[in-house]
Amino acid sequence: MSVSGAGPAAPGRDPGLQPERTRLAWRRTTLSGAVVAVLAVKTALHGGATPVGVLATALCCGLWLAFLRIAHVRIRTLAVAHRPPSLAPSLAAAAALCTGALAVFGVLLVL
Repeated sequence: MSVSGAGPAAPGRDPGLQPERTRLAWRRTTLSGAVVAVLAVKTALHGGATPVGVLATALCCGLWLAFLRIAHVRIRTLAVAHRPPSLAPSLAAAAALCTGALAVFGVLLVL
């Protein structure tokens, strides 16, 4: 039993699990962005393409491609480094911006 009385001490942590979960999270988010981009294309082409629809689709696809690039770099870093460095603040902000914008586009496409 531990000194605090909370139970037995935790066994050793497997250092490979956290990077794997992080890689999977990046992939899930990339897939979600791909779904939004496909829905944007489908919506823009449904009933004829309008300039606004084409612009929104291009913006949505551009955001997805930017996030895909950031995710690819991070996944590759996690795969090769034993103790990967933290994500640069500028890349983290860009990824958050792309994710947030894609979420807004996704909500607008559903409405």
